[in-house]
This record gives sequence, structure tokens and C-alpha cells, in this order.
Amino acid sequence: MPVSSSDLMIALHGEHAGPLWGYALRLTGGDRVRAQDVVQETLLRAWRSPRVLDGSTGSTRAWLFTVARRLVIDEWRSSRARREVLADDVPEPRRTDGDADTEALLEGWLVVDALERLSQEHREVILLCYYRGRTVAEAARLLGVPEGTVKSRTHYALRSLRLVLQEMGVTRG
Repeated sequence: MPVSSSDLMIALHGEHAGPLWGYALRLTGGDRVRAQDVVQETLLRAWRSPRVLDGSTGSTRAWLFTVARRLVIDEWRSSRARREVLADDVPEPRRTDGDADTEALLEGWLVVDALERLSQEHREVILLCYYRGRTVAEAARLLGVPEGTVKSRTHYALRSLRLVLQEMGVTRG
């Protein structure tokens, strides 16, 4: 009796999801959300590639790890381009006097650096809600997610930003 693709996917997940998760977690620097996205996308690509499911391509795990690595590299490359735009998104500090001007400029750079260390989802909600003054409803519409998701992401984004600033030595715990 032929084995269905859903049975093969269940077997594939059971055999490889754990090691793939650990690998993706290392690739993403411990970012559990990004690692989960990488694992899901990798398994989805395996499902779309029947030759991987039937084992005719050789080492299935090697194929999965290669796809995961490429996904993270592609994300890193595209986020690098977005980071260049991100610096333009943060408003310039207002100019006052020499000392205050220098301090405000340095603080602006620190905030940009801290924002770059957040996940894309967290960075997006902070930029939309705090720097662009969008309401939760507007941000939800722009991001294509429910309003509750925007609220939750904003909460966790601010917590993450606080932790990043603490790690950078800018604020105290």
C-alpha cells in the first residue's frame, strides 16, 4: 500500500524537527520566534518537494539543514538592506546647543542600534506606533494582523528593547 504524503510529513517531522529546531535556534542567535519560522518554512518546502519525502535525494537531514541555513542567510541579507532604510526611519534629534546636540545624536544612534537587534515583527510595531504615530488599528491594517497581535507585539517589543538597552549598558535593570 502506498504511503501518503501526510504520513511521510508526520514521519519527517518526528525524525527531524527536534534537531532542525536546535540548528535553527543556533542560526538565529537564540531567537525562538525566528527559529520556529525557519523550521516551519523548511518543513513546508520539504512537503512541496516530494523527492525529499521519499528519500531519493540522499540525506534528508542534510537537505533540511541546508534549506534552513539558506533561509536564515536570505533573511539576514534582506534585513541588512532594511537596516539601511531603518536609519532613515528614526527621526533626527532636535538641535539645541552643542552639548545637548551631541548627546541627543548619540542617543539616537543607540536607539537605532537597539532597534536593529529586535526581531522584524517587534521593530515594525515600534516604528509604526511610536515613531510614525500610527494607532493600533492603523498598524494592524498595515501589517495585516489583528489589533490584539499589535498590542501583544508592542508589549513584548518594548520589553525586548529594554533588555537590549540593558545589555548595551544604556539603562539599568
